[in-house]
Amino acid sequence: MFENIEFANPEFFWLLLLLPLALLWYFFKRKNEMASLRISSIKGFTVSNWASKAKPVLFIMRLLALAAIVTALARPQTEDISTRTKTTKGIDIVMAIDVSSSMLARDLKPNRLSALKEVAANFIKERPNDRIGIVGYAGESYTKTPITSDKTIVLNALNDVTYGELEDGTAIGMGLATAVNRLKESKAVSKVIILLTDGVNNSGFIEPKTAADLAVEFGIKTYTIGLGTNGNALSPISYNRDGTYRYGMREVQIDEELLKEIASVTGGKYFRATDNESLEEIYDEINKLEKTEIEEFKYYKYEEKFRPFIFLAGIFLLLEWGLRNSIFKSFI
Repeated sequence: MFENIEFANPEFFWLLLLLPLALLWYFFKRKNEMASLRISSIKGFTVSNWASKAKPVLFIMRLLALAAIVTALARPQTEDISTRTKTTKGIDIVMAIDVSSSMLARDLKPNRLSALKEVAANFIKERPNDRIGIVGYAGESYTKTPITSDKTIVLNALNDVTYGELEDGTAIGMGLATAVNRLKESKAVSKVIILLTDGVNNSGFIEPKTAADLAVEFGIKTYTIGLGTNGNALSPISYNRDGTYRYGMREVQIDEELLKEIASVTGGKYFRATDNESLEEIYDEINKLEKTEIEEFKYYKYEEKFRPFIFLAGIFLLLEWGLRNSIFKSFI
């Protein structure tokens, strides 16, 4: 009943300092008012003085009643807090992922595509208030999932991203244009594309710079990521007879100048990921750069608990009055 009690007016507790002073005053006053009679012997007298000795109990009851009233004046209460959050600045994000054969290179563990999917999944989980979509591209591009707030759908779509769904190649312009198309009708305050590639633009009929101009026209910021180690990487170079890939060392070629230009004109930023750790750090930084503003409302519900103390004070006063006018009446 009295758990988690707080007091709205605790200053009233200063009045409790008067109680010990009142107690001292009462005993000094009683001592001075008591009369004494000296006789040589009390034989023949039947003396019962328990009521006289117990008389201070009446005053103590008054003090207890006063203490209960002071506690009630301090307004004991319990507090119940309910919180409601409201997203005031939503962000729509499209992740444009290169799914060409070079994404199977093993300079990241176990390969570039698998490492990306793991890091991107963590990024998605950390953005519960944003809508996210996924675009895949190689020699052409397609929408894996449109922007949605359902993170289960997005994570499942990301998990299903794989090489082989599209003609091989690297159509950066196509991938960026498809991502822009997914965001151009968005009413979000902030629209963002995260474009990742591990190669140079060699396919598609839309130039990357043209796609970047479209992003600028629709107010879409683009973060670009170049994925791949410096130098050579163990990459697919041909097929074995059983249909599996044959791996060999191949030079990593990333058009960093193009990626920097796309990021610059759209107001984004270019990153280079050469291993699993740097890729994770890049997504962490983007996560920090694109924060969703959340407005929080707190509602406080107070339940007053002074009534039991008033009831207790009433019991003490009623008991004191009853004893004073019955048992102790002849001693007052």
